[in-house]
Amino acid sequence: MPRFFALLVLGALLMGSLPARAQTVIKFATVAPKASTWMSIMEQLDAEVQKATGGQVKFKFYPGGVQGDEKDVIRKIRIGQLHGGGFTGVGMGQILPSSRLLDLPFLFRNSAEVDTVLEGMFGTYADLFLQKDFVLLGWAEVGFVHFFTKNPVRSLADLNKQKLWLWEGDPLAGAYFQELGLKPVPLALPDVLTSFQTGMINGAYASPYGASVLQWQTRVKYVSDPPLTCAAGAVLVSRKVWDQIPAAHQAKVRDIARRKLRQLTAASRKDNQAALDAFVKAGITRVKPSSDAEAQKFEAIGVKVQDKLAGTLYDAKLLEKARQLVRARRGRR
Repeated sequence: MPRFFALLVLGALLMGSLPARAQTVIKFATVAPKASTWMSIMEQLDAEVQKATGGQVKFKFYPGGVQGDEKDVIRKIRIGQLHGGGFTGVGMGQILPSSRLLDLPFLFRNSAEVDTVLEGMFGTYADLFLQKDFVLLGWAEVGFVHFFTKNPVRSLADLNKQKLWLWEGDPLAGAYFQELGLKPVPLALPDVLTSFQTGMINGAYASPYGASVLQWQTRVKYVSDPPLTCAAGAVLVSRKVWDQIPAAHQAKVRDIARRKLRQLTAASRKDNQAALDAFVKAGITRVKPSSDAEAQKFEAIGVKVQDKLAGTLYDAKLLEKARQLVRARRGRR
C-alpha cells in the first residue's frame, strides 16, 4: 500500500512538471490604422478571445500597413512570418479569385442585399478558402465605393477625362475600367495620396470612411453617386496556425469573430455615412449622372463585366447563386 501511494505522488509530480499547452499567438496584419474603428473592434475581439480561451489564444496586431500592402501580408502568411489579416476584396482575391464576385459593380443596391448574399454564401466561401489553406472567420465590409475626383463626373465622357487610380494587380477593377474605356494609373495603395499631390492622378475610388482615413478627401472636390459597388472585406487566418488551436477553442474563436465582425460591419456603415456627411459639410460636392441614360450606361457596363468574368474570375454558378439571393431579397419588399 505505501508503494501504491508513492506511485500516485510520483505521478502527480510528473504531471505537474509537464509543460502547459503552448499559447497560440496569431500574428495579424491590416492596412487599417491603429486608431480606426476597425482596429478598436479587433482589439475587443482579441480581449474576448483571450478571456474565453483562458489566455491560450490571442492576437498580436500589426495595423496601419506596417507589414506592407495586402499582397505583402499574404506572402508573409504563406511563409509563416504572419498568421492572419484583415483584407479588402483585392487581398481576398489574391488568395481566392472567386471571392471578387462579392465586389462586382452594381450587383447590390443596398446593405440589406449585401447582408443577404454574404450570409447566404458564407458556408460556400468558408469551404473555398479552406481549400486554399485559409480559415474565414467572418466578413468585414469596407462599404459602398464612390469615385472621388478633382473634377465633376456626370457622364461617361467626364470620367474618361480623369486620371484615375487603379489598385495595382486588381483584375476586377481593371476589367471594369477597360469596359468603361479608361486608361487608369496602376499604383499600390500607399502611393495614392502622394500621386494626388504630384498630379499623377486626379481621381480614385474608395468607401467614404476609407477615403477619410487615407486623407484622400483633402485632394478632391467631388464625390460621385450612385456608388459603384459595395466593397467586401474579410478576416482570414492561416489554416496551419488554426490547426494548432484545440477544437473547443476554435469554436469559441469562430463564435466571437462572427459576432464582433457583424458589429464591425454595422460600425463601418455608420462611419461611412458620417464621413460622407463630413465631406459635404467641408465643401465636397456630391454629383449624380446628368441623366437617367448616363446612369444606365454605368450600370449596363457593370452587368456586362459581371457576365464577362463568369467562368474566368469566378464560376458562373456562384454568380447565379448571388443573383438569386439578390432577387429573393428584392422580392420580399
